[in-house]
Amino acid sequence: MPVKRLLPKLCLLLVFALTACVQIQPEAARPTPTRPSTGSLDLPDVQAVARGFLDAWKADDYPRMYAALTSVGQDALSLEDFEAAYQRAAVDLTLQSLDADLLSALSHSQSAQVGYRVTYHTALLGDLQRDIVMNLTLENGAWRIQWEKGLILPELSGGNRLSVEYRIPARGDIYDRRGKALTAQADAVALGVEPAKLRGDQQEELLSVLSSLLRRPPEVIRALYSGSSAEYVALGEALSQDVNTQYERLQAISGLVMTPYRGRYYFDGGVAPHVTGYVLSISPEELEEYQRRGYSGDEKVGAAGLEKWGEADLTGKRGASVYVVSPENKIVTRMAETNAQPAQFLYTTLEKDLQTQAQQALDGFTGAIVVLERDTGRILALVSSPGYDPNLFEPTNRNSFELGAVLNNAGQPLLNRATQGVYPLGSVSKIITMAAALESGDFSTASTYNCGYEFTELGDGQVLYDWTYASGIMPSGLLTLPEGLMLSCNPWFWHIGLELFQNGKTTAVSEMARGFGLGSPTGIEQLPESSGSFPDPENVGDAVQEAIGQGSMLVTPLQVATFVAAVGNGGTLYQPQIIEKVASPDGDPTYAFEPIVKGRLPVSAATLLAVQDAMRSVVEDRRGTARNTFTGLQIPVYGKTGTAQNAGDLPHAWFAGYTDAARPDRPDIAIAVLAENAGEGSMIAAPIFRRVVEIYFSGKPVKLYPWESSFYVVPDDQPELSPNLPTANPAIAPAP
Repeated sequence: MPVKRLLPKLCLLLVFALTACVQIQPEAARPTPTRPSTGSLDLPDVQAVARGFLDAWKADDYPRMYAALTSVGQDALSLEDFEAAYQRAAVDLTLQSLDADLLSALSHSQSAQVGYRVTYHTALLGDLQRDIVMNLTLENGAWRIQWEKGLILPELSGGNRLSVEYRIPARGDIYDRRGKALTAQADAVALGVEPAKLRGDQQEELLSVLSSLLRRPPEVIRALYSGSSAEYVALGEALSQDVNTQYERLQAISGLVMTPYRGRYYFDGGVAPHVTGYVLSISPEELEEYQRRGYSGDEKVGAAGLEKWGEADLTGKRGASVYVVSPENKIVTRMAETNAQPAQFLYTTLEKDLQTQAQQALDGFTGAIVVLERDTGRILALVSSPGYDPNLFEPTNRNSFELGAVLNNAGQPLLNRATQGVYPLGSVSKIITMAAALESGDFSTASTYNCGYEFTELGDGQVLYDWTYASGIMPSGLLTLPEGLMLSCNPWFWHIGLELFQNGKTTAVSEMARGFGLGSPTGIEQLPESSGSFPDPENVGDAVQEAIGQGSMLVTPLQVATFVAAVGNGGTLYQPQIIEKVASPDGDPTYAFEPIVKGRLPVSAATLLAVQDAMRSVVEDRRGTARNTFTGLQIPVYGKTGTAQNAGDLPHAWFAGYTDAARPDRPDIAIAVLAENAGEGSMIAAPIFRRVVEIYFSGKPVKLYPWESSFYVVPDDQPELSPNLPTANPAIAPAP
């Protein structure tokens, strides 16, 4: 070895040999230092500077570190370049955190050396440990650090740098519970038309082949381009392999445009897009954070839904080789290496066919549908409308120009109304009020009330009107409490709210609501959700409003489906879950679904049975508010209509309930349907509820909606629905 290269190593060995006389003692055993005279050993002061520098490094406080350098060092290196050196090394090492311990210290009159050990905790390379020596100089009575890149990592001395070679596994797929793909990396084709080039004699062929590829009704596809003057109209995306099977037919159609691309593909234009979410390129603001986690920086990462929640599983574990490269760009050594591990696959609890058809069932409405397995909490379908096509977030997709319209849509298609939308519950809330009334002891199933048009018990000339008044039908007359729920008599429930409040049981309804899970998150882990609210009433006005699901109370459709499931299963509140399992590509699960019990409804068995019977009468009794909708359905349904007043021109339409078919092949389900500003619950939400039941048990819709000419086709001249059908409209209307 040449003498010039040997001398520095001998000097370094000599330094550490000398430090044997001045090893740092543990804090408890270290003697109290005395202030030495100039030029004497001053270990505590040297240690304090070194320790402060290392603590700042651990906190990524680069300005504080830079302030500790010598003036010569600061003249030679700007703060920006200093920061960049540390950040670059952190990225190359995929540094998550570090520990640094002082080993030894030695000082003379004008110079000092501190030995320290750094343990780098990295994302890809595990823990790396290095012993480093820091040189210090006395400037103006204070120790300053003589900085060079070897203080970051010894391998960086002499102008060396690190070079990283990444091995990135393919992103994992997302499936439904039976293994049907919802999301995968794939070759796809953007489909669209140039309307001016379409030929009339090819319309039927065009719509037939596109309907099979896009899995949408021909009438829906035709509506996208009919009458358009645009040069190009986007229609959707399909897998390349599916397009290839129809390629000869497609190629022969004039005006049809097919543009291949490769990316994250969301099947059928987005199956449960609010659940799967979407991926985006890493933003500049997040780049360093992701790089320090082992990303090369040019990957797509989860930005919403399960893509975001499951990022760690879906991305797998990256592998890397880290090389030390000389200033002449020659590899000095391979410093570390780790192998990649494959990504995990997410299997949701969703049933793809049910989800797809439930989305169609709500098409054209703004709102939500939640379908739960009644006795476990599995989410079998979760719909938020309007929806969106997650494929539009892929820049190489020719149809991605439509993303701007989605992001700027006043209807907020990216909002998950099923978990984040909050609404007054309307008459569905009477389930809770009935339970509170029975549990209070002030009412029984035999209690009666004369349900007329008017409610005048508030006094002071205040008159509230039942929904039958505005609908122009006869008032309900003398009703038992269960009959009051069946006919959704507002005066009966206003009376309950007022009576309980005046009897000193002011929080009976609100506490019961919170016992049913309202006013707090359901606990679903994978999707963002709102808590809603169900505050205690402050006066009699609040009390009568909350008793019929109005006032300041707000709920999410997921909360409603959850508590209705509990009513149906005997009182157990299950935490709703969306993940069936997380598994490796060979199918070995690292997580598998198990029901999670959150609690029990705070009601007796007798109260629960009374509520169940009343909900059955809503559907089965000839006077029930949903009788007409469910006539002929062979599946037993228990439910409640709701029509919730709000700031819009029309009320929100609700129907919530559960099935009790007890079939061995299909577990019973609970469903909540909300259609924003759509009208009355029995006329809008109840038919949608029935369709979901038909799809679940029969695999397809059976009965047309009142507003359809054929399944999923609404004629342009559709007349308004009759306003005289029985419904549970809880409006507090002014006197005529």
